[in-house]
Amino acid sequence: MSEVMERPGFQELIESLEALPIEDREMLVEIINKRIIEQRRERLVADMKESLEACRRGEVHTGTVDDLLKDLEEDLRE
Repeated sequence: MSEVMERPGFQELIESLEALPIEDREMLVEIINKRIIEQRRERLVADMKESLEACRRGEVHTGTVDDLLKDLEEDLRE
């Protein structure tokens, strides 16, 4: 969040928003929240498609948590 605060113009944007009537700010919050939800949904769909493709290519492994930990330990040794 600190990166966002350092961008030029961010404080000016906040001040402009604070000058709006509260009803407009509430509507803006709703719009932004809906857009964030939609972007997350799109990212989730993309991740799911990527996972399905990996499964189709045979790149998915199944096993227990112990199997996963064993694989991770082997990868660290290499």
